[in-house]
Amino acid sequence: MAGTKPKNSIRIIGGDWRGRRLPVLDLPGLRPSGDRCRETLFNWLQAHVPGAVCVDLFAGSGALGLEAASRGAARVTLLEKNSAVVSHLDLNIHHLAATQVKVEQADALAWLSRAQPSSLDIVFVDPPFDEGLTPRVMDLLCETRCVNAGGFAYFETAASREPVTAGPGWSSWREKTLGQVRMQLFRFESA
Repeated sequence: MAGTKPKNSIRIIGGDWRGRRLPVLDLPGLRPSGDRCRETLFNWLQAHVPGAVCVDLFAGSGALGLEAASRGAARVTLLEKNSAVVSHLDLNIHHLAATQVKVEQADALAWLSRAQPSSLDIVFVDPPFDEGLTPRVMDLLCETRCVNAGGFAYFETAASREPVTAGPGWSSWREKTLGQVRMQLFRFESA
């Protein structure tokens, strides 16, 4: 059908790579953040992405991290446990010549537990919806204090689930529901 996007690709919405399509592996549980969600999120963050240090904790397709890099983030780390997905992300990074992006094969919670204080500006949290990982991520963000004051954590969850609750030092900055997806953006005010 004309005008439809293939199931196994993502499109970069804005920035240097605007309109570029990247292949995505067709694996169970791999659910790229949709175009409308990414467009909304990056409208919220547009003044904060240039020069930012970002991590995409459950990278999957890499849609959130690559979008941030396209829009001027200084450094982006994509974390993914699945080795086949890591290899695929490496190919997409190479294809884009995205020198500011690196992919690591790692457990996101373990990586976050070792994150240095004030080392990040934006954290993208879009885990598999059915694994209940978001409360632990918020706890670790509070424990490690890895986000700079004024930095952000974005959570994408199923709209049917309980929303993420802001931890100490965090405030709810923006929230929206698009179809089956709840988008929540939190800002870290202070340690």
